[in-house]
Amino acid sequence: MRRYIFPPLQPFLLILFLLVFPLFLFLFLFGIPLAFTKLGIPPSIALLLFLLALIGSMINIPIKEIRRQPRFLDVNMVSFWGIRYFIPYESFEKTVLAINLGGAIIPILVSIYQIIRAILLLRSPSLLVEMLIGVMIVSLLCHCIAKPVTGVGIAMPALIPPVVSAIIGIMLSPSYAAPVAYVSGTMGTLVGADIMNLHVVEKLDAPVVSIGGAGTFDGIFLTGVVAVLLL
Repeated sequence: MRRYIFPPLQPFLLILFLLVFPLFLFLFLFGIPLAFTKLGIPPSIALLLFLLALIGSMINIPIKEIRRQPRFLDVNMVSFWGIRYFIPYESFEKTVLAINLGGAIIPILVSIYQIIRAILLLRSPSLLVEMLIGVMIVSLLCHCIAKPVTGVGIAMPALIPPVVSAIIGIMLSPSYAAPVAYVSGTMGTLVGADIMNLHVVEKLDAPVVSIGGAGTFDGIFLTGVVAVLLL
């Protein structure tokens, strides 16, 4: 007999989903507004940014095309006056380099807002230096732990950057730990995991490699939110 009805999830995945969903719901209803409130962003705009980042995680904006080195030679047959000629040629494939809307552009805009806020509202030039130091530290860390995955892109653990960013925020700027942690976590992950690994893009054999996309989206966007919530 053929089966036409399949469970949407295996039992283990279903149990895992039921356990994680309340946490996700709590984060959505309370955690996101609380985190962005610490960054000087109203709760209504915070929820809007979260939804935009969530939807934007599926949107990759192409930047350039990179031709990958051929792994083999192909042969093309040409017939001329009944004589067949076999002409070898290199078969090139391409990788599209893109930037993710939810995992890169929105976190960058929020980080720019934090920098402007530090200059105009908080009037703390030293805060910019602390943010820069935090970005450098997180960048080096993410560059060490991020791994190129053939056919996928750059992947990295999602929990390490927010914890480190929260610690850096407390150590560098106890008074303004939240903005330091957010900028350090998001920009540091983006630079260290993605931008510093652009030189290996053509070796990944992936059709699309997205800055801030799959593999690092959770590490970039959620890093800022979780880092602020840990403070």
